[in-house]
Amino acid sequence: MYFFAFALLLLTLLLAAGGGILALLQLWRPQESPTLPLVEKVHWGVSLCLLVASACLLHGLYWQDYSLKYVADYTDNVLSLFYRLTAFWAGQPGSMLFWALAVGGMGTIFACTGGYRRLKDTTRLWFWVFFLFIMAFFALLLCVWNNPFIMLDPAPADGNGLNPLLQNPGMIFHPPLLFLGYGGFAVPTCLALAQALSRQPDEMRWFDLARPITLLAWAFLTAGIVLGMWWAYMELGWGGYWAWDPVENASLVPWLVGTAALHTAIIEKRRGRLTRFNVLLMGLTTLTTFFATFLVRSGIIESVHAFGSGSVGFPLGIFVTAGLVLIIGIALLSPAGRSAGETSATDKTDKADAPRTSGPFLAEDTLLAVAVLLLVMAVIILNATMWPVTSALFSSASMGLEASFYNRVILPLGAVMLLLLAWCPWLVPGSGLSRGIVPLGAAGCAVILWLLGYRNVVALLTTAGVAGFLLALLLRLASTPLRQLPRRAGGLGLHLGLALVALGIAFSGPYKQEADHAFAPGDSMTIGNMTVTLKNLFEGTQPGYHFLEAQLEVRRAETVVGELAPQRRIYDKFGSMQFSEVDVIPGLGNEVYASLLGLDQEGRAYVKISLEPLVNWIWIGGTLLCLFPLLMLRRRSSASRSAGKDASAQAGGER
Repeated sequence: MYFFAFALLLLTLLLAAGGGILALLQLWRPQESPTLPLVEKVHWGVSLCLLVASACLLHGLYWQDYSLKYVADYTDNVLSLFYRLTAFWAGQPGSMLFWALAVGGMGTIFACTGGYRRLKDTTRLWFWVFFLFIMAFFALLLCVWNNPFIMLDPAPADGNGLNPLLQNPGMIFHPPLLFLGYGGFAVPTCLALAQALSRQPDEMRWFDLARPITLLAWAFLTAGIVLGMWWAYMELGWGGYWAWDPVENASLVPWLVGTAALHTAIIEKRRGRLTRFNVLLMGLTTLTTFFATFLVRSGIIESVHAFGSGSVGFPLGIFVTAGLVLIIGIALLSPAGRSAGETSATDKTDKADAPRTSGPFLAEDTLLAVAVLLLVMAVIILNATMWPVTSALFSSASMGLEASFYNRVILPLGAVMLLLLAWCPWLVPGSGLSRGIVPLGAAGCAVILWLLGYRNVVALLTTAGVAGFLLALLLRLASTPLRQLPRRAGGLGLHLGLALVALGIAFSGPYKQEADHAFAPGDSMTIGNMTVTLKNLFEGTQPGYHFLEAQLEVRRAETVVGELAPQRRIYDKFGSMQFSEVDVIPGLGNEVYASLLGLDQEGRAYVKISLEPLVNWIWIGGTLLCLFPLLMLRRRSSASRSAGKDASAQAGGER
């Protein structure tokens, strides 16, 4: 079976490379017999091969077939079925296979949409050239450097087991969501490059045609990042959710660039500006996903949860370099703007709904400012992450930048962006009085917090931005007819989620209280307005690991708030290495967080207790960020359906 699965990967490589070359030949000699239907069938074959190969790997994981090296490396006899199956993406070969499957699946979904059917044949061919060459690169990696179907002879009786850090719901869903986001962005990237080369003046633009896939990709990537933050918070035991680790930064950079591209695409839609820049931004979004993978898998930068050094780093580096040159060249050679007759029915709808103001700033100016800030943050984070490599060029020892650097530079920029967020929904027709409410409300909120003793500048700016946004949101809702609310709910709700995330970050960092204490049974400690008492300390055994558990009671004054049961675990397959299992008492204000650090020399339980202010607003806001783009999908589909009928009929007539 596994020889057959590897043969499918080889077939994927041949089909993808052959299909891309076939599309190029058709573009070179358009007078020849059309090969587009065959190229489209090639993609279906590629997707089917990857799907069956993935099913073979899942079969080995399900039946614990240790003759397959990948199964032996990442599972064992005591691992539950759920974690065995999700070990699919626990290792480098399996995760690369899943990413390839995600890219192929997103391309298949797009090929079934009305947006794809509205494309001219030339644009379709160029799209498949780029898309199939990406698929060929994945297949090459899987066949040469990351083969998940290496066999063992003889097969061991038990496997090595799954890293305990990965045995957490956050890490179960975090990697596949990231890969679905990475894979989804490949579709608008290939379409943007295709339209830049096909130069069809009467064709709907790429960001309209691929908008559902782009929004889905953005939502998946956002969900992956938020779940990764939650995993770090709940599993690593240090009481934080973001350490500016290179792997964390590697997923954040594509999110920042992709978010900027979504904003600048609105400017092109409404004003016909930034056409070349948008092609470049969309291309860089996908390219930074590959660069993120290069950072994780090349070993050039140390990280807590990187895959370590490996031979895959070299081909990824070549691919990223070649892709950067290609994307810049196509963006520079693409048309600078659209002609006067190119406005579609969808554009007219958007222009009719676009906010206006009689002042010196238009909504598009604010969108551009937000996009610039996002790109500045992406550049800073990327350069700071690569600083150990860059500094080694002019120093005998590489130097890394600590988390304090990022906090000093990035967090103020984020607060300024949030103030712009409050400005955006406010750009609607209204009286001077209503326009003055937003800045006055924002300033008033900041003054109140200052008087209450909150002096952190970033927290004050962020709270002012959130307050201004909420006031602007109420003004927008009050001035919006009921029939238009469904159309605007997605965007407003999404930005509300971002505001809540920013509020949680602004306060959970500078105003967190934490203390370590060595507890004997019955001992108590006070932190903030909470009293924590150790009720019991005991050891136990579960399948695959031994644990030490501390049972703690938390009181506020005389009221019992709840109980905490953090653990310290030693797994049978991982020697003397200890792993922390934290416990929390959730709250919308302060969340009580406990991590058992171990035993001191006197046998007392050494526990870290933290009060995490507003941290749950990060998860609430992150959930809104992931869900509200789905409402925007429905809005676009209903708005563009009528516009697509004429374009589809015209394209069909030309064929």
